[in-house]
Amino acid sequence: MKPEPLRPPETKKLIRQILSTGFVTYAQPHAEDRMRQRKISTVDCVNVLRGGVVNEGELENGSWRYSVYTPRMCVVIRFESETILEVVTAWREK
Repeated sequence: MKPEPLRPPETKKLIRQILSTGFVTYAQPHAEDRMRQRKISTVDCVNVLRGGVVNEGELENGSWRYSVYTPRMCVVIRFESETILEVVTAWREK
């Protein structure tokens, strides 16, 4: 994997690659709790990752986080490797 932070086009490319051949994990308990509270499914998250717009990465708690958003929802991820991404949190846009 290229050194982080990745540029948005590189981030989008890696997300798509992981969605087709890798693994998506969900931060426990934070992401799972927030998704349950906000009635967001794993399918919702994957759809946002597949079709959303990627922001520049932000360094937080020692890892690069990337927010991917649509007009209705935002999903924040981090990369564990070239084949694994983790959903950190998600929310609905007002």
